[in-house]
Amino acid sequence: MTINPASLPQSQLVAGMKCRVCGKQWPVSTTNFCEDDFGPLEVDYHYDKIKPLVSRQLFESRPNNMWRWKEFLPLNGEPTVGLHVGGTPLVRATRLGKAIGIDNLWIKNDAVNYPTLSFKDRVVAVALSKAMEFGLKTVGCASTGNLANSVAANAASVGLKSYILVPSDLERAKILGTTIYGANVIAVRGTYDEVNRLCTQIAFHHGWGFVNINLRPFYAEGSKTMGYEIAQQLGWRTPKNVVSPMAGGALIGKICKGFNELANAGLIEIPNTSYFGAQASGCNPISGSVKENRERHKPVRKPDTICKSLAIGDPADGYFAAKLIRESGGWAEDVPDTEIRECMALLAGTEGIFAETAGGVTVAVARKLVLQGKIKKNEETVLCITGNGLKTQDAVAEILPAPALINPQLQEFQALLTDGAPPVRQTEPALA
Repeated sequence: MTINPASLPQSQLVAGMKCRVCGKQWPVSTTNFCEDDFGPLEVDYHYDKIKPLVSRQLFESRPNNMWRWKEFLPLNGEPTVGLHVGGTPLVRATRLGKAIGIDNLWIKNDAVNYPTLSFKDRVVAVALSKAMEFGLKTVGCASTGNLANSVAANAASVGLKSYILVPSDLERAKILGTTIYGANVIAVRGTYDEVNRLCTQIAFHHGWGFVNINLRPFYAEGSKTMGYEIAQQLGWRTPKNVVSPMAGGALIGKICKGFNELANAGLIEIPNTSYFGAQASGCNPISGSVKENRERHKPVRKPDTICKSLAIGDPADGYFAAKLIRESGGWAEDVPDTEIRECMALLAGTEGIFAETAGGVTVAVARKLVLQGKIKKNEETVLCITGNGLKTQDAVAEILPAPALINPQLQEFQALLTDGAPPVRQTEPALA
């Protein structure tokens, strides 16, 4: 018998919360850890009930946003926050591919996500919609920037009070892009990991909903929608390779979970995707553990990189990200700040996409993986661009030429064309 989607409340599709270490099931709540072994919890579903409800035609008939995938998301009813999030473009990146040595290259561009120009809008939309279901009135987060912007904006849109705690050395643009929404922004003298520990104490002391702490199991589910969209935009199939930036390490695993859920529902073939993680050399706990073949990552106590959005020294999903990378036949790499800057400009100059520093990390690592032979020239590869360069303009200011300055006279412009023109930045360098 075919089940009418409207006849089955979504709460019946969620099986509960499952420990990622021991597998024990727990009821849905604002607890993010297993009380037996303190392993992280994630949302589990009744996939046997979901499968007869969904089809390619159903998803494609819905508005092009992340909520078209609602059967795979952990809400009891319709979303109340972030109704227009998702549906970002998958861009064929021919010119960038030529520059870094990949013939079949795509960019999943979440730098244009709504409303705050990063993939964090996906995770926040789910977390805050769930917070509303729990009846919470105050929410917050620990953040390296993009999450701060998104929590503040989305909380403001539904009248939730928000407290945003960030490291005190965060980029000014991200501070302004949080404060403008009326959030209570608190700068903390310390690293992100110190900020996160403080937020954990605050969340449980006050009973507030901190999206990446006690609401993390729901928050993380929002990342899956990037995977669903990639598969659909490729014509209901998965690529050979995915290259993803890693901060806390959750995104890479949730893209994999998204692919697997589509396969379990019979919507795509069983994936054969390799996952590659990208970090900055100044904060590389996950890539370090992969390259050194360590099961557990070694925390980076004092991150030192221009890529502050990835500067999480003790990533919550570090173990799981490294495990997935190894098991899928992928790899992890990291790059210095000079290459991050260079590849921000390379992406912009070849594809017209201005990504933040994390995007520079992803492009630079992809180029490095090609040179190492870990990604082959003819393999279909998707790069995940997760944030907008307008937030981190200072990172490239020093490497870009200043504009030529002339008086409003034709002869001065003509002089630039002959002997006074500033040097043209090469955007398609030959491979070394």
